[in-house]
Amino acid sequence: MEIRTEVKQMKACAPFVASMSAESRNHALERIACRLKEYEQEIFEENRKDLLAAEEAGIAASVIKRLKFDAGKLGDVFKGLRQLQTLPDPVGKITLRRELDEDLILERVTCPIGVIGVIFEARPDALVQISALCIKSGNCAVLKGGKETANTNRILFRVIHDSLVECGFPEKSLLQAELHNEIDELLECDDCVDLLIPRGSNRFVRYIMDNTRIPVMGHSDGLCHIYVDADADLKKVLPVIVDAKTQYTAACNAVETLLVNRSCAPAFLPAISEELKKNHVRIRGTKEVMELLPESGWAEETAEEDFREYLDLIVSVKLVADVDEAIDHINRNGSHHTDAILTENPETAKRFMNLVDSAGVYWNCSTRFADGFRYGFGAEVGISTGKLHARGPVGLEGLVTYKYRLCGNGQIVGDYAAGKREFHFRDLL
Repeated sequence: MEIRTEVKQMKACAPFVASMSAESRNHALERIACRLKEYEQEIFEENRKDLLAAEEAGIAASVIKRLKFDAGKLGDVFKGLRQLQTLPDPVGKITLRRELDEDLILERVTCPIGVIGVIFEARPDALVQISALCIKSGNCAVLKGGKETANTNRILFRVIHDSLVECGFPEKSLLQAELHNEIDELLECDDCVDLLIPRGSNRFVRYIMDNTRIPVMGHSDGLCHIYVDADADLKKVLPVIVDAKTQYTAACNAVETLLVNRSCAPAFLPAISEELKKNHVRIRGTKEVMELLPESGWAEETAEEDFREYLDLIVSVKLVADVDEAIDHINRNGSHHTDAILTENPETAKRFMNLVDSAGVYWNCSTRFADGFRYGFGAEVGISTGKLHARGPVGLEGLVTYKYRLCGNGQIVGDYAAGKREFHFRDLL
């Protein structure tokens, strides 16, 4: 398959997809849900092939967990599809309506981005989420999943694509790329792909960002922090931290570093150490931390500067003097993904939430809430840590841009430049 040829054809039909009615797009989502239910046993069988191949290849258990697509994952997919159908249409919203002069009306209206390339690793449910979001937002999509789930992705794509065509969408609304070399071909399609969204490891996303002229939206890592303040309720914070680390360890919004106020550390560290040990989480603490932990063989010392994304049952722990030191550490060392403070002091929480420069900043809750479905977006195409266009979990609003429409009655700029006519700006919305 020639990616450039296919994508150029997709670019040509993108305006037609963008102009399809909200009813047509919602009907397509309903059709997809029905078809997925109809083919669920075949989907599970293909997924079992992928899981077996992954085990034989010695792929890490944390990655295999992402590969799995079972009844639970399918149930979550159905919930996302249903929720998307109930959400307002993101296309065609008038966000500005202004009279520039008599019979000269300016409007700013939302519209699809166009052709979006989404490259993702080891998450077959991501293929369904991404496809659904692109359909709802009126975009065309090129989908490239990881080789680890090739069988699952293939049947999921076939079901979704055939459902779309049955509902009157153009054949080129969705395209699946399966070969590794097709990624590099796609990266060169800056004349016909409007946006790239990579989902995967730090190394993988960085490669995409460094090898294309196409705008890239996403994040290269998820080094998330929780700061335990001097005024934290220690009974409240223990389950929050355990959830943030263990609820889905391989997720980019799992906590990787705990910053603990020195004043509460003597009481807090033994308690959290016991809870983490129960959940098989190893601590990598600084020398100061290790001196306050009970001898258990479940913790090891780490250098002051050695903080990283583990995606595993490991967490770094460091002591800080106050909230300002925590903020400074997070802004200098974090990935600007999701960071949380645990405290009963609202002023301290306010300072933290105002000064931490991350896409998600939380107070007294788990970092695992950083998710499009949990935000009520229906699903997400990824999480962006950048500041342009979209930030945080990217749902429907992140997949539309806008255009300006100006309707006149023969006006020319020359009359305004010569002073024959004057603007009298008046907002109509």
